[in-house]
Amino acid sequence: MKNSKVTLSALFIFLIVLSGSAKEVFFNVLDFGAKGDGKTNNTRAINAAVDAAAKKGGGTVYFPAGDFLSFTIRMKSKITLHLDQGAVLIGDKEINGVGYDLPEEDAWYKKFQDFGHSYWKNSLIYGDSLHDIAITGNGMIWGKGLYTYDKPGIKGSGNKAIGLKNCFNVTIRDVSILHGGHFCILATGVDNLTIDNVRADADRDAFDIDCCKNVRVSNCNINSPMDDGLCLKSSFGLGYAKATENVTITNCQVYGYDHGTLMDGTFGTIFKDEDPGANHSITGRLKLGTESNGGFRNITVSNCVFEHSRGICIETADGGLIEDIVINGITMRDVTDTPFFIRLNARMRGPEGTPVGVCKRITISNIIVYDVGGRTKFPGLGAGMVMGIPGHYIEDLTLSNIRIIYRGGTTKEAVDSEVPQNIDMYPDPYRWHTLPAYGMYFRYVRGLRVSDVVLSYLNRDERPAFVLDDVHNASFSNVYAQNGAGAPQFVLKNLTNFSAHQVNGVGDTKLEKVVKKEL
Repeated sequence: MKNSKVTLSALFIFLIVLSGSAKEVFFNVLDFGAKGDGKTNNTRAINAAVDAAAKKGGGTVYFPAGDFLSFTIRMKSKITLHLDQGAVLIGDKEINGVGYDLPEEDAWYKKFQDFGHSYWKNSLIYGDSLHDIAITGNGMIWGKGLYTYDKPGIKGSGNKAIGLKNCFNVTIRDVSILHGGHFCILATGVDNLTIDNVRADADRDAFDIDCCKNVRVSNCNINSPMDDGLCLKSSFGLGYAKATENVTITNCQVYGYDHGTLMDGTFGTIFKDEDPGANHSITGRLKLGTESNGGFRNITVSNCVFEHSRGICIETADGGLIEDIVINGITMRDVTDTPFFIRLNARMRGPEGTPVGVCKRITISNIIVYDVGGRTKFPGLGAGMVMGIPGHYIEDLTLSNIRIIYRGGTTKEAVDSEVPQNIDMYPDPYRWHTLPAYGMYFRYVRGLRVSDVVLSYLNRDERPAFVLDDVHNASFSNVYAQNGAGAPQFVLKNLTNFSAHQVNGVGDTKLEKVVKKEL
């Protein structure tokens, strides 16, 4: 019994010590006057807790269960915001100009990117030039009072749930984000960034990762019906060109269901496939670009699911280098326009004298897509699209072990339709309206390898599976593509060094030069 008393006493002393140390590193917002009643604005109380933690050299600002209204929370280095289960951090609505911090002063280079990519201060959670920060917990960030679009004329307005600039060693884990405004997360110039197990139900972009290095995005569920879901960018928002590089994206799911229906589990659909007024409303895709001033290097995407959304976009429009991209192990269902869109063009929104970009060494493999295209008012969209511009080629592209089932249903008149160049336009698939191929369309490509590919359609389609225009050093092997009566498998224009091996309906073929030919 004596030993038991000693043990209990030691445990009691340990708990007292632990409790005392917890007070030093955990800063409960209630202790600073916050009220989780869904009525009180807690901006001062929350920032007081952040300041107190920073003065102690860092710590965790703790939100217990409750509804906490706030305007801008100014993060500091070595601070964690922890939202416990049941805690909801709510972005309040500005009143008579009182609200979120004002955006930064205009910079000379703001014209090189959209408004949202030039300002960070007008966020619910904001940080600039910080290190070792985190946002964690099973609670929710609800940007209820945030604007979806830019509102520069409304003083005190906010349009981002989380806005971070020039930070390093940043972790965002386990939280849910509902209605993030323009961005649920905008990270610009943030290195050593981890986003893990985050649920985002966005009304515009979910995650925008811009000019960042050493990034890990994993185990996230993203619903973004009206804009991009998971978007890598390399804008001129920092005032100079910086690449987004060394990025891994894995085990994520991306949707385009109605806003709010990921969070409540209903997965609703307002936008119907045959809505004649629909254009490109359903988005929810993974994209590299459009802002591409600094380029993209060493990007891998693996083991992801896309549903009721668009597919994958890889774009350099404003100069910048795209190289060494690997996309592997993706399944897609109910895809609205195209499973993949790879585009090099010359919008050139950047400093004068910037050269046209380069796009090379891209591998896309182990992809399964069911029911793609045939929607909106452009039913001729659906094919995979790979397009450079005259004099600027997409280089060294490999597509392997891919199976795609298209909705189809387009007549042969589309084969002769002109495919516009759209050299200086915002690159987006819907701008092409209709394509002459139902399966894959390639233009201005050098070094193309397509192998172990199966293509088919649900509704009779009279277009060829493949159209190649100004493509050089292309090989196709072990390919099966469904084709309608009288439709060729290939339409070839302006080619050099083309080969086909074990392609159904086409004998083994080698062509050194082609002006125009059907196979």
